[in-house]
Amino acid sequence: MPVIESEEHKALRAAVSALGNRYGRAYFTRTVEEGVPASELWADAGKLGYLGVNLPEEYGGGGGGVAELSIVLEELGAAGCPLLLLVVSPAICGTVIARFGTEAQKREWLPGLSDGTRTMAFGITEPDAGSNSHRITTTARRDPDTGDWLLTGRKVFVSGVDIADATLIVGRTETVSAKEGRTGHLKPSLFIVPRDTEGFHRRKMDMELSAAEKQFELTLDDVRLPADALVGDEDAGLLQLFAGLNPERIMTAAFAIGMGRYALAKAVEYARDRTVWKAPIGAHQAIAHPLAQAHIELELARLMMQKAAHLYDAGDDVGAGEAANMAKYAAAEACVKAVDQAVHTLGGNGLTREFGLASLVTAARVSRIAPVSREMILNYVSHQTLGLPKSY
Repeated sequence: MPVIESEEHKALRAAVSALGNRYGRAYFTRTVEEGVPASELWADAGKLGYLGVNLPEEYGGGGGGVAELSIVLEELGAAGCPLLLLVVSPAICGTVIARFGTEAQKREWLPGLSDGTRTMAFGITEPDAGSNSHRITTTARRDPDTGDWLLTGRKVFVSGVDIADATLIVGRTETVSAKEGRTGHLKPSLFIVPRDTEGFHRRKMDMELSAAEKQFELTLDDVRLPADALVGDEDAGLLQLFAGLNPERIMTAAFAIGMGRYALAKAVEYARDRTVWKAPIGAHQAIAHPLAQAHIELELARLMMQKAAHLYDAGDDVGAGEAANMAKYAAAEACVKAVDQAVHTLGGNGLTREFGLASLVTAARVSRIAPVSREMILNYVSHQTLGLPKSY
């Protein structure tokens, strides 16, 4: 794995940064207040090829990987414009379809996901399952007469369903054994559910978090889907699921690192300019050292994120799983500390609308919680990496 970024990656980083800074935090904040996603920025990023940089060239993408897509999200975040749907639409849904979808599914979805003209949401979390994906109760059964799928269940905390063309839903299908036929065991499977499908109901959740993409609770009431709505093999199980969840963790790390960098840059600028008792406050170690620590922790988190992206793009799903969890953990912790220190550096000004940092306090906490809590990551590392017994 290269420790130093290639010239190509540096050029991508600079180009995306320039795009993000053309729009800036003020633009992004306005879209949040208006309750609409950053559609102009999204469209421009799509035209420039940034949204689908990880998707195959033959379907309109850039032919890169999660390494390139994480650069895009990190730099947009560092410019104050983190696009949440980048985590979901091209990273999770686009990756799953590119790896496991049929040729027809790839032709239908990947060009639009690549240029941003189409988007997909992702539904996995359920009200009674939480972090335990083995307790997912959304089930899919075959109609023996037509071969259609019938989906029944509930999902919560699904971002952007109202603006997405479809949602990739994680359901469970009965597994099939060559010897036993249908086993009665259930394995996770992935289904493309178009937004206006009959029986597919959504309810906006009342969140205190300010974000342009709203959160929804979904109810699937015998949603009828054609046989080709299934992505991949109904018996592939966790392999297909984690093909999407590992990029999700890597991209959440990029989201957090970008946010932390934005907050830190604002604090550093303020610490240079704000003068009290004849010296800039940044001259005092009580101010300078915590900011330096925040920078170090963000840089270390980025290294782990780059390792995770490299392993994933190289096809090492097992190694990528460990590194992606570690990257998400490290980035979330670094982001929360950077945002907190940035607000503290500005004092009362850190809570004003003028400087735009207060809203990041809540947003930074999300990176500790979603898509998997830091405690579950510690559980993963303790028993998967260190070989300690499970506590659950």
